[in-house]
Amino acid sequence: MLKEAVLRTGCLNAVTSVVGGSTLKPEVLAERLMQTIYGYGTNTGIRAVASGGHDHREDDIRYVRRRYLTPQIATDIAIAIANATFTARDVELWGEGTTTVASDSTHVRAYDQNIFTEWHSRYGGRGILIYWHIERGSMVVHSQTLRASASEVHAMIEGAVRHGTTMKVEGNYVDSHGQTEIGFGVSRLLGFDLLPRIKQINKVKLYRVESGEGDLHSRLAPAMTRPIRWELIEQNYDQMSKYATAIKQGTASTEAILRRFTESASHPTYQAMLEVGRAQKTIFVARYLRLRELQREIQEGLNVVESSNGANSVIFYGKGGDIATNRREELEMSVLCLRILQAALVYINTLMLQDVLTEPEWVKLLKPADRRGLTPLFWQHVQPYGEVGLDVAKRLTLSGDVAQPGSPT
Repeated sequence: MLKEAVLRTGCLNAVTSVVGGSTLKPEVLAERLMQTIYGYGTNTGIRAVASGGHDHREDDIRYVRRRYLTPQIATDIAIAIANATFTARDVELWGEGTTTVASDSTHVRAYDQNIFTEWHSRYGGRGILIYWHIERGSMVVHSQTLRASASEVHAMIEGAVRHGTTMKVEGNYVDSHGQTEIGFGVSRLLGFDLLPRIKQINKVKLYRVESGEGDLHSRLAPAMTRPIRWELIEQNYDQMSKYATAIKQGTASTEAILRRFTESASHPTYQAMLEVGRAQKTIFVARYLRLRELQREIQEGLNVVESSNGANSVIFYGKGGDIATNRREELEMSVLCLRILQAALVYINTLMLQDVLTEPEWVKLLKPADRRGLTPLFWQHVQPYGEVGLDVAKRLTLSGDVAQPGSPT
């Protein structure tokens, strides 16, 4: 699947040497890069991949890894496959392009000797957190590693703003622990909706628009609290806009800004952002209670993330799924290559489903309920174990564009 995705999308076209020109033939470089990505993305390692009975030695593959495959290049490869999937999708089968993503963290076990290993109380074990952004069509658009003690708010915002793909994010589904008032405020300033699943909604307080509304909302009186301080928002609107612009342009990280505000919670701009978040959260809760369709939409989006985590556990099977490395770049590379493999899986599955379901007999059989249940995120046909035999000449008979001549494939 990785090979076919590379050959069809030309995602390795942008791979260049980080130290100058290259004497390797493009096809040789492409094969070694694919083996490197496979070794990291499955957690089996380069040594296991190099023993698969082909012409590339372990030292040759490691050389290509050091010289060519940087975290930024791996990110670009994953983005290229995601964009190719969006382009290849049949609108009649999958619908119009999605503008929402679901984000959540997954816990990956790590060796005790790993300096990045932390105990996580929610998952009840030692390991590392990986935060994923998955669009509703099951394509992963962003990934990042997190500390166990880190807030997921900044990770959610970073992924929604800097995913790098062609899709436009207008909404972000999160679980209950991913929603906070500051999260509502910052996402509102950045121009997308935070759409959380709220479990204990009976304990949520609604903020009033202004004082003296007791007669208008007498039945909601037990659930209502003080009015929003609109004057504080007005006084700090310019400063809030500056911080939001800095996050969007990448001149400042969301984590750094939120950490600064957390250390000085009385900061007027932070208080104004909280007021924006409280107003936005009140509006969302009212929509959430009134619209059953919105509740289903959020639940479906979060189910996609859970399915994605299931696929990751199948793909990242080497060493029992435990991360052994204690080098940050190697850790990032494992996560990014896992993202590439999952993107390739969804891309090829999308083409396979389209080849089958666009046939006239299937078009007549598909009902609206069947179309709602369609997903390209399945892996029952994948055999991850065994020797890695890379045969570029052997192709899958699928529709879709093939890479242009002159590419390293």
